[in-house]
Amino acid sequence: MGSNIDVEICEQTIIHKDVVQKVSKAMSNDEDLENVADLFKIFGDRTRIRLLRALYQSEMCVCDMAYLLDMTQSAISHQLRILKQAKLVKNRKEGKVVYYSLADQHVMQILVQAYDHIKE
Repeated sequence: MGSNIDVEICEQTIIHKDVVQKVSKAMSNDEDLENVADLFKIFGDRTRIRLLRALYQSEMCVCDMAYLLDMTQSAISHQLRILKQAKLVKNRKEGKVVYYSLADQHVMQILVQAYDHIKE
């Protein structure tokens, strides 16, 4: 389990109270931190990332996504339900067809940032 990343630690304990106080004031409350952690859990699923990536390209119906990803409509619907509850996707109905799209620009930005980061 060798790692080539060295972690440096302080050789003596000195608390920089001004820094700690400044950072403490800027820290989010526990509920916000929990919500962010939950959001990243949702992004932690390969199938959901594939769906978001597809919806980044175009609004799509469940049938199209199932065909594209070679999955059942039931499996796609289950994942879309999770994404919708997390406010990452939205839907609209046109006749008997339900179309899904990304909820807003923030979702696009998260995806773009993630892809930019892994490509560095």
